[in-house]
Formats: sequence, structure tokens, C-alpha cells
Amino acid sequence: MLQTIYRAAAGAFIAFCVAMQYWLLVRGDTFAGVIDSSLKFFSFFTILTNILAVAALVLPLIAPRSAASQYLARPSVRTAITGYIIIVGVIYYLLLSGLSQRQGWPMFFEHMLHYVTPPLFVLDWLAFVDKRDLPWRVDLGAMCFPLAYLAWTLLHGAASGWYPYPFLDAAELGYPRALLNIVGLALVFLALEVALVGIGRVLTRRDPVA
Repeated sequence: MLQTIYRAAAGAFIAFCVAMQYWLLVRGDTFAGVIDSSLKFFSFFTILTNILAVAALVLPLIAPRSAASQYLARPSVRTAITGYIIIVGVIYYLLLSGLSQRQGWPMFFEHMLHYVTPPLFVLDWLAFVDKRDLPWRVDLGAMCFPLAYLAWTLLHGAASGWYPYPFLDAAELGYPRALLNIVGLALVFLALEVALVGIGRVLTRRDPVA
């Protein structure tokens, strides 16, 4: 019961924050402006990961028998998403927090999506995800989403000249430096996912019935 209440509340909160940030971005835009703003909005890893977190929290509650819900309910998948959302908060704190030009409500929801929603999902993983049988191979499968995102970012950036993050801006940095940054990010993702599996196994040994 507590798990259901927590996931419903956390999922609703994260969805609200994403929706508000989107509305604040596109309000007042022309149709063409909405299309352009929407494409950029959904090209941020932060936004995609928070949407993925909402799906993982809420979809198993409202459609538990669906294939998507059963996939998202897997401990290995939830562990992978936990790694993604941790990266969202850490990268923002270390590299991006001083670069934002937003003010007022846009800045408020930007902070919510980087500083509040990641701990909400991590807490769910710590409290409610069965970590007894997490396989070490979760780290390899978990790389699919971030690698696909990085590939899309380079392709979209090459076509449009716009990049969501300065450390991926191949137009400014050059492809060798951007690709080096991508390799570094991939290694960080990989190390984090391995660490989460290890943490999950340690927690399981301490509490075998968790």
C-alpha cells in the first residue's frame, strides 16, 4: 500500500514538473515555434529521463498487465533508470547549474527536475525494488538508452546546428573533443550502473527478505 501511494504521488509530481516546464517554454509560441521548441525540449536527456521515470512509477499501477508495465517493473530496468536519473542530477550540479539563464518559474521547475525528482526515484529504488537477483549484465543493457540518446544528439546537432548540452556541442568543440566527452560519459554511465548492482547486492545481504 505504501509503495502504491508513494509511486503514484512521486509519478504525479514528476509529470507535473515536466508538463509545467514544457508549458512555460511553448506558451505564446506560433505553431512553427511550438514545433521547434518541442523538438528541442524533448532532446534534453533530463526531460526524457524524467518521462521514463514517470512511466516506470505510474504505468505499472494503471496498466499492470501490459507488456510495457511488466518490462518497466523489472528490477534490472528500474536499476538502469535509477542510474540515468542520478546522472541527471550529478551532471547538472557539476557542469550546468551555473550556465542556465532561466529565472522565475522556469528556473524553479528546472531545479525540481534536477534536484528533487532524482532523489524521489532513487528513494523508490532503495525502498521498494527487489534487488536480490540483480544480474551484473544489467550494466550492458542499461547502456542502450544513453548511447541511443548520444547518437541522436550528434545526428540532430549536425542537421540543425543546435546541441542541448555544451559538452556535446560538436560544432563548437569539434568532433574529436565531443566524441571524447561521449566516451567519458559512457564510462561514467557504465561505472554507475555497476555500482548500483553492487549496492543492491550489499543491501540484499544485509536484509535477505527485502
